[in-house]
Parts: sequence; structure tokens; C-alpha cells
Amino acid sequence: MKARSFLLAVAAAVVVLLTLATGVWWAMAQQSPLRLAQQPLALPRAARFVPRQSALSLHWLVDPGRLPAYAQAVAPTKQRRAARDTVQQLRDGAFALAGLEFSDELADWIGPQVSLSLLDAGAGGDRLGWVLALSSRDQDGAKRFLQRFWQTRSLAGTDLQISRYRGMGVISGRGALLGREPQPLATALIDDDLLLLASGRGVLEQALDVSQLDDLHQLGDVDLQKRLTQLGDGVALLTASPEALSTWLGMPQDVVTHPDLEGLVAALGFQGPDLSVDGMLRFRSPVVKASGSAASVASDALLASAGGNADALALLSNPTGLLEASSQDPQAQWIGSVLKAQLKALGAPALDAIATHTDGPLLWEQQPQGWLLGTRAGHPATELVDAALQEQGLVGSSLESDRGPLTVWTRLTRKRSHGSESLQAQLAVALDKEGSQSWWGESLDALQQRRDEKALQPRLQQLKRLADGEDALPQQLALAASLSRDQLQRWRPWALVQTVAGRSLLEPVQGLAMAVGPARASDSVSDKPLARDQSGGSDTLRLRVLLHMG
Repeated sequence: MKARSFLLAVAAAVVVLLTLATGVWWAMAQQSPLRLAQQPLALPRAARFVPRQSALSLHWLVDPGRLPAYAQAVAPTKQRRAARDTVQQLRDGAFALAGLEFSDELADWIGPQVSLSLLDAGAGGDRLGWVLALSSRDQDGAKRFLQRFWQTRSLAGTDLQISRYRGMGVISGRGALLGREPQPLATALIDDDLLLLASGRGVLEQALDVSQLDDLHQLGDVDLQKRLTQLGDGVALLTASPEALSTWLGMPQDVVTHPDLEGLVAALGFQGPDLSVDGMLRFRSPVVKASGSAASVASDALLASAGGNADALALLSNPTGLLEASSQDPQAQWIGSVLKAQLKALGAPALDAIATHTDGPLLWEQQPQGWLLGTRAGHPATELVDAALQEQGLVGSSLESDRGPLTVWTRLTRKRSHGSESLQAQLAVALDKEGSQSWWGESLDALQQRRDEKALQPRLQQLKRLADGEDALPQQLALAASLSRDQLQRWRPWALVQTVAGRSLLEPVQGLAMAVGPARASDSVSDKPLARDQSGGSDTLRLRVLLHMG
């Protein structure tokens, strides 16, 4: 009996220890900065004060105080300190734009939800104002901040006006901290735990006005709520009007001026050290053309057969349709314009002839040995390409290789050497037909490099991670580090972010992947599904971006 009692005591002790260990582990996991990346998208309470017609809104859904720790946790060992310092400086710089000092004024009370909205601040619509909503971790934190905030600015010469608007206390004034240019500011405290800070009393009153009617604010937007469930997880939610897409996000004019465009909804997220964007461009009618399942199968087959050390890998569902000048498809207006510019920049007649006559999927690799294109056999027809190249003075012929005959197009050029001239055949493109596929190379080396499937894995992995288990979008692009940095430094929003950070952010960038295409039928939130079926298109253009940070 005593032995049995002893065993029961031991078993009980083990159970208690395991329970305590599980509890400690769970508590540590809850506090781990890595949990920042696992946030379900949901509109915060502050969305009640954000007008649906805002030019731009950003809802940050995680604790800004823990961001530096997250960056340090996911960065490579040798880069952890630099990653932490960069993110901390970026965070502090963002709040400094509103005249706030994060460490001194916000760190001890600010909650995990921060919302920013830009909206019309003047009767003429020529000036944008801003409203910043800050959640508080306790009932007294925001009150203490307001007291210090206005007391400090009053000492710096700010004249305060205290009044009530829609039953809420509003404090406004024009001033700043010592050494800074005076700016109009206004604040309101909602239920003691939500602080509104605006770029003037008029802008703040506008936010308070829209909070009274569900039809005016984002929290009452049923369409927006449905789209959040489709986007899944994320650390932030971004919305942008057509005007903001052009001014702030650098979207091409042909897209932002589309008469049916309503705006953008996008989720920002973390995948380890990488940054992801999953967005939806919303249109009033089904103007985004869908690609068939046959094209998707052919695209997958091209990716499976591709190889080579490519700095850029692109997959286009229908280049002929994308290049159609009169097309109202946003894919053509966006991707098509980029494709035209790239073809013009390279100035290769063979490349232009193949792309403009390909009505099925086209795989494009840019290698050190030149470009390489993959298409379905017969798409484009060899006769069409031959006719187009003959107009450019190129002549087609057959060439034997180790793997069989190739079709090549060449141009005779003069070559001068040691005082004498000779004629030399200059290769424009070589065609290798293999089963149901055709491979077109700018050089014989480019065709040969296709056999090296391992070399293409970095680009293929970028596209795989971009899909993240979902259906792949038809227009895809993956860039290596050098090309990614080159594209980012030309993008205005990236320049603005670097200005806020106070340093260049290009060095950690190791790759950029992007995919665009029509949303699935199940992603539609339209009240008129028949309109979608009749046109065979979608009212939503899906956008995914993954920025790989080493």
C-alpha cells in the first residue's frame, strides 16, 4: 500500500511539472516576437473613424514596440543587430513624421493597433490631411500622454483651444516642439483607450462625422470585411484610392485611370525575414480577363522543363493579348505596357517577333548568355516568326547540334580583320523543338544552359513561395538580387521609406517576386455574379509580391 501511495505521489508530481512546463512554454510562445507574423486580418475599432473615401489608409495590427525584436529574431546571425537598429529607426522615423517621439512619448502606453488615414482637408480638394489613431494598453496611458503632449507644446508657444464636438472633448492648437516648424494639430480621446491625433481640427471633425454612420466609415463596409477573409493573415491592412495608387504607390497611369477602378485593398505580412503583399484591385465590372485551365497546365509544363542561371524569370499567359493596344483588361494596361517597354529597350527583332505572335503561355529567362523563351509548339507558328524576321533582313536555315537539328535565323555582317574584310553570319535566334514545346534562344549557349535545371531553382523557389500553397496567378516574375535592387530604387515609395529610415535599405534585398491575375470566382464579392459569368472575366485583379530580405 505504501509503495502504491508513493507511485501515485510521483505520478501526480510528474503531471504537475508537465502542466507547469506546458504553461510556461505557452506563455513564452505568446510573448515571442515570432508571433507577430501570425495575425488574422481584422479591421480595428479605429476603422470607425476612417472614411471609406480616404485617399490612403493603413491599419497596423501588431505592437510597434516589438518590431525591432522580431527583426532581430528572424535576421541571419551576423545581421541581427543591424536589422534591429534599422527597424527601430524606421519605426521611430514614421512616428516622427507626425511630430511624435516614440521612445519618450509612446512606448510606455501604446497598444498593438495603429491606424493612419489620409483624406481631403480642404474645400478645393487640393490638400490632404491625416488622422492617426493610437490604441492604449490601459485606461490611463492615453490620458497621461495627452496631458504631457499639450503641456509640452503649450510651453513651446502653442495656443490651445478646448471644446466639444459630437459629445467628445477636442483639443486643438497650432504649434510644435522647440526647434520645429509650427503645425496645426488636434486630438480627441475616445472611451479613454483610443486616441485620435489629426493634422487640424477640420480633419478631426471629419473623422468624427463619418463615425456616426455605418455607410460612411470602413468598419461598416461589408465588401471590405469580406475581402479581409479572402486575404487571410497579415500584420497590416492597406487601402488606396485610384489617385493614391498613382501619387503614392507609383501604379501606371493606364491602370489608375481605368474608368471602373475603385481602389486597392492589400494585406502586408511577414514570412520570416521576408515581406509579403497580397492585394486586390477592385473594379466595378468584370474587366479582368480570365485565362483557361489549358493555359495553366502549359505554363506549369514550361516551368518544369526550364533551366539555366537566370537573373530574371517571367511567365506570361498570353503575350499577344497583353500587347493589344485597345485592350481594356487591366493586365494588358499594366503588364502589357511593361512588356512593350522591355521589348523596345532590348531592341531584338527576334524577341519582338516571338512575343507579339504568342497567343499561349510564354516563359522568358534573362541569362548572362542572353534571353531564352519557352512556348507551346506551334504557338507562335514558325511561319509567322520567319515572315517577321525576313522583313528584318534575317535568313532562316538549319543547323545540326548534339541533340538534333536546330532552326536558326542569321544576318550577314561585315567583319574587318588585319586590313581585310569578310562576311560573318550573326545569330539572331535559334529554335529547338522538343515534343510539345519550342525553345528560342538568343544564343546557342542560352539554349544549352536550359539543360541545367538546378541553376534555375532560386527563381523557381521564389515563385513557389509567392504562391504559398494557393493557385498560381498567370502573370509571374522573379528577379535576382541585383535586378530587384535596381527596380526598387526607382520606385518612389521605396525612396520615401528609406528617407524615413535615414539610410539605404537596398543591401539586405536578395530577391523580388511578383504575380498578377484575375481573382478566382470564389473570391468575388459582387452582388451580380451573372455579370461575371457573361463576360468570362473578374471584377478583381489579384496581386502578390514577396520581397526576400537576406
